[in-house]
Amino acid sequence: MTHEHLVVEDLGGGVWKLGLDRPDARNALSSSLRVAVSDAVDRLCGRDDVGALVLSGAGSVFCAGFDMAEFGRAAEDPDFGVELWASSDRFHHTLLRCPVPLIAALNGPALAGGFDLATMCDLRIAQPGVWFARPEVAFAVPLYEPLRDLVGGALARELCLTGRRVELDEALRIGLVNRVAPETGALEAAIELAREIAARPREAIRATKAKFVTAAGVAGRATLAL
Repeated sequence: MTHEHLVVEDLGGGVWKLGLDRPDARNALSSSLRVAVSDAVDRLCGRDDVGALVLSGAGSVFCAGFDMAEFGRAAEDPDFGVELWASSDRFHHTLLRCPVPLIAALNGPALAGGFDLATMCDLRIAQPGVWFARPEVAFAVPLYEPLRDLVGGALARELCLTGRRVELDEALRIGLVNRVAPETGALEAAIELAREIAARPREAIRATKAKFVTAAGVAGRATLAL
């Protein structure tokens, strides 16, 4: 489970951390990084001793979404275009169907696909400086169902259609964020919460998570290329 831009760490007690590690690119999700995340989640969730996963981002941005340079490459290379969207579909389905709780430690802005990544997690712990936006609405189709599950249909439609910025105070008020940690404490608070969850009987945790997945009604395809 090694990748130059993904740190996979056993934190003990059934908790593992998946850290996006492309700070110079604002943790943009390249096709290879999406595959690495998917591989890591699949392997970890196949183990009975894993009780919770924490997703984090290095630097000052949680995740700026997909790697925009790859869209230009896909336009010139049809084979890579197929690979790009296949990795996208697998990435979304792997996270949406993950059988153990996913907790996002939000250290900074979550944009576009990074916004989607945050909403695909079960819980989101943020720190000051976090905000959300979907600027990709001008050229791509954002995920709707996970956001609707969190904030309700009316607001989810507004955020998907307008791409407007959601500040941290609003995010907490509407349920987009579960808790706000002080200063730079999002990762520490997320790990503490993950340990609390993972300490419970693993069978009960997975059975509860299965209810979340069933209620979400994950569609046959989570993403579509335009």
